[in-house]
Amino acid sequence: MVRRAPSEPPEIPGFTFLQLLGSGGFADVFLYEQKLPRRRVAIKVLLPDRIHASAAQFTAEANVMAMLSTHPAIVAVHQAGVADDGRPYLVMEYCPRPNLQVRYRRERFTVEEALHTGIPVAAAVETAHRANVLHRDIKPANILVTEYNRPALTDFGIASSSIDVSESQGVSVPWSPPEAFREPPRSDQRSDVYQLGATVYTLLAGRSPFEIPGGENGTNSLIDRIDSLPLPPLGRRDVPRTLEYVLERAMSKNPADRFPTALAFARALQKVQAELGHQVTQIDILDDSDDVEAQADDLDSGTTRIRRLHGDTTVAPAGPTVPAPPMLAEPFEV
Repeated sequence: MVRRAPSEPPEIPGFTFLQLLGSGGFADVFLYEQKLPRRRVAIKVLLPDRIHASAAQFTAEANVMAMLSTHPAIVAVHQAGVADDGRPYLVMEYCPRPNLQVRYRRERFTVEEALHTGIPVAAAVETAHRANVLHRDIKPANILVTEYNRPALTDFGIASSSIDVSESQGVSVPWSPPEAFREPPRSDQRSDVYQLGATVYTLLAGRSPFEIPGGENGTNSLIDRIDSLPLPPLGRRDVPRTLEYVLERAMSKNPADRFPTALAFARALQKVQAELGHQVTQIDILDDSDDVEAQADDLDSGTTRIRRLHGDTTVAPAGPTVPAPPMLAEPFEV
């Protein structure tokens, strides 16, 4: 497949272009330096030939990310605008470390690191769902790593403001659930749960769930396996059976058999941490109601920490919050 040449970086008042960061299907991402306040930022710019076809989608992405970006595991949005050449742009937090796709292709994650990464990302997805937003493209490449070594979910480009949608705007096949390939395709919050499970599986396996190393991994072959084959075992002696079960449930063929929410998936990962004797990673969710306390009532003591980002903090006893395990401190790669 021939890769297209990147577009020209636009002139944006108050920002100085530094370099290209990456290219996607309808936008390029550039590194700029903002003059005031002085900082490096990632600016996503819509391609010139996609302005008419994708402008509404781009605007929707900007609005969704701005609404959710106060969450610590979602990439922050600073501002948006239209350049002098007519291209819309989105100014975002710059995450300089390798994204999770780069990481897992170099080395498999430890169980501790995979759990510690999966829980905050699941909490970010839960926060999106509570705002009636589906992500629909959760995968390692869409999880960046901040300067403070924390995962940050990005690319809400095909997100939907409905919690149950039937239209398809493009999917990443290796991490997509079976219902994404139906006619018509359908997605709900359990589809995002599937992708969360597929992402954690990938970090542990060093490959996407139904990829066969050295085998036929074309789109049709992957879809057939996703639709019909059981989830292959990870084949790692250090992965407990309980974690395999959590991933199998998250990636059940039937959405009704999956965890009902991203929060339930995060809590299941926390229980694995407790079983292994790891410190339990905190869950951050936006919630203005009292249901967090009610949800915590059915949990075993010491397995769950939930921090509300609105109102008072509610924590089930679980010991100190775990610090981030070390990641490779290297320049950003796409």
